[in-house]
Formats: sequence, structure tokens, C-alpha cells
Amino acid sequence: MKPICVGLLGIGTVGGGTWRVLTRNQEEITRRAGRGIHIVKVADKDVARAQKLVGDKAIVTADAYEVVSDPAIDIVVELIGGDGVARDLVLKAIENGKHVVTANKALLATHGNEIFAAAQKKDVMVAFEGAVAGGIPIIKALREGLTANRIEWIAGIINGTSNYILSEMRDKGLAFDTVLAEAQRLGYAESDPTFDIEGIDAAHKLTIMSAIAFGIPMQFDKVYTEGISRLTQEDIRYAEQLGYRIKLLGITRRTPEGIELRVHPTLIPVRRLIANVEGVMNAILVQGDAVGATLYYGAGAGAEPTASAVVADLVDVTRMHTADPEHRVPHLAFQPDQLSDLAILPMEEVVTSYYLRMRVVDKPGVLADIARILADRGVSIDAMVQREPSEGEEQVDIIMLTHQTREKEVNAAIAAIEKLPVVSSKVTRIRLEELGKH
Repeated sequence: MKPICVGLLGIGTVGGGTWRVLTRNQEEITRRAGRGIHIVKVADKDVARAQKLVGDKAIVTADAYEVVSDPAIDIVVELIGGDGVARDLVLKAIENGKHVVTANKALLATHGNEIFAAAQKKDVMVAFEGAVAGGIPIIKALREGLTANRIEWIAGIINGTSNYILSEMRDKGLAFDTVLAEAQRLGYAESDPTFDIEGIDAAHKLTIMSAIAFGIPMQFDKVYTEGISRLTQEDIRYAEQLGYRIKLLGITRRTPEGIELRVHPTLIPVRRLIANVEGVMNAILVQGDAVGATLYYGAGAGAEPTASAVVADLVDVTRMHTADPEHRVPHLAFQPDQLSDLAILPMEEVVTSYYLRMRVVDKPGVLADIARILADRGVSIDAMVQREPSEGEEQVDIIMLTHQTREKEVNAAIAAIEKLPVVSSKVTRIRLEELGKH
């Protein structure tokens, strides 16, 4: 059977990994796909570097539009990144009747609705396993493996850079800025780390998973996003003493009021498996009504882990290349005309538990004043620790864990507490999730 011809846009880290994996495992991939899969044309700004990598096995060009317009190419693999020119190239490839494989989470989170609609109109596939959690097959699990389930919630460590920073802060007792500099030196963090440390990268990935889990459109602009840059060594240490770890989690949950869609630092009980995921690794916990909790763990980034997902998508598209479009797996798991208009819950309406730390003057009656404010807002205290002041010290830390409470009530309570003359600094608030019994 005639091989499938692939055009590759971008042969950098992931593109290079894709070339190597496809070349190295060509025999097994062909046996699985039923026909050969060959990259025949590569577009990259650095033509000399690209030519050195592919040799005489593929045509190299600096013009990506030449690739998406080539009538000989069946599948376009987009590994450029960003949501500017990548969007234009993907839409042009679809317009030209080509299937698309991409690992571009920013593109899909912001323009996925437009791209999937265009693909449906042209009867082509857009595959994107590599866009979330690198080599972990979480998209296939949500879209196919768990299709019998009503997904209840997803909670994931889906940014390796942030997880590495939090792991190092906990293990070595270092400050955030120190660990970030080391992560940049090791190549785990970009020179501009904003997308990673402020939760934007995780929000892109959560947007995609939530859409597939609940059959809703991509709604990146509605994700509540809070990063890790303000976390301190004190809070990591206090959390550990209370039996918790702090992780940057992406959480999406179905509730009677709407869908929760949020990324933020979260206390998780140490006994949970996901709390013990360290370094640059990723892990995603999915709760389904039939299967219960399932955990997906592995490398969330890197050249060959992500290439593993990209090549798997190539195999899937090759297998379904000649199939009736109506018999293909829908892009977002649900049939396009069956997507739901469930509302995204505003963060102030989310119900969860909280860790609160406040610095107060060490004098009688302070605790009673704080407890009264919390009670007035219906915030119930689950546990409390008051640290003894050092000799000569007039201020002390109070740490409280609350029962589940609506966010707007906690916000109001914090505002009132910070107005007390005995409270000497802003209240630190970190959300807490028990994550079931797993």
C-alpha cells in the first residue's frame, strides 16, 4: 500500500524527536499502521540545521506554506508553537484537505473551536495527543478509554517546570527565586518562565482536558489561573508539618451549578499518590462514575516523550485515513452537534477547603477575634496551629485549615481579618483538595 506522506512544520526539540522516533521505529510503526509513514518535506527557518538532521531523506524548505499547499502531502504535523502563524498554517492545511497532527496546546486552547469546525467541514482529522502531558496518553484515555464514564473531575500536575521548582523548594529548603534560576540553568525553565510559573501553560492543557471530559467548547479565557511565584518556604514547611504537599494543580469538576475550571497551588494530603509526584514528572487523576479513580503518570515534556504522542497520532490518522468521517472518534469525544453549553463556574462560587496563614501580634483575644470573623462568614475551622514566638518576638504565625467553604465567603473573611490592628501582614490563602480516597 502507498505510504502516507507527512509534512513537518518545525524540526526543533519535539520535531527532531519526532523525526528520530519515526525513523528508529519505522518497521514496528509500519506493522501497526498497516502502511509506511514517511516525512517527505520539512519546513524550518534554520534550513542548514534541518538539512543536516534529515540528510537526503526529505526535502527541506524555509517556507511552511509550501508544505501545507503540497498536493503530495497527506498529513501536516505542526510543531512550531504559539497561536499566530501556527493557526494560519493549520487552517490552510485543513482548507487544502490535509489531516493535522499538533502538539500545540496554546493553539488549541485559544483557537480549537475554530479549527475543529473547519476540520469537520472538510472531513479531515486533527489529532493532538502531544498537546497535553507529553508522552502520557491522557487524551486517548479521556476520549476513548473512559468513554463509558460520566467524568466527575480531573486534577493534574501538568506543568513539569512548576513541579520541579516546588519539589526542590521542599527537598532543599531553597527560596523560589533560587530554584527558578537553577531550573533555567538546567533547561527546565525558559528564560521568560511566565507561562510555566504563572500557570498559563497548565491552563492551556486543562482547557483541552475539560472540553473532552465534559463535552464543552474550549474556553481558555474562563480558566481561573494562579501561579506559584508567591509561594514561600514557610508555607511549604507548614504544609508538610500538617501532612500535606503543595502542588500546582489544574482542576476541572462537574457541579450542579456548572463546570469548575481552575489552576492554582493546592495542598494535597501526603498519602495521595499524586502528592508524591516529584521533579519534572506529570500526573493526572481522573474520577469516573463507573471506573472510579485512574492515575496517569509519566514524562510531561521532552523531545522523545512528546514525539511518542505525535507519532501515535500519526499512526491513528493513518489507520483512519480512508474511514468514513462519521465513523471517526470526534475531536472532543462528543459528537459536534452534542456539545453542551454548561456554564463555567466563577471562582468566587467554587467550594473547597483552605489553608490560611496569618502573622499576628501575640496577645490575648486575637484568636477569638479571628474565629468570630470566620464564623460570621460561615467558615468552619478544621484544624489550627499556633506557633510559639521566639524569645523576644512579639508576633507569631497562626495557621488554619478550614472545612469546605464557598470562595467568596473566604475572600470576605480574609478582607475583614486583614483590617484587624493585630494582624501585621496579608493573609496567605492556599486552596486544599482531599481528592477523594486515592
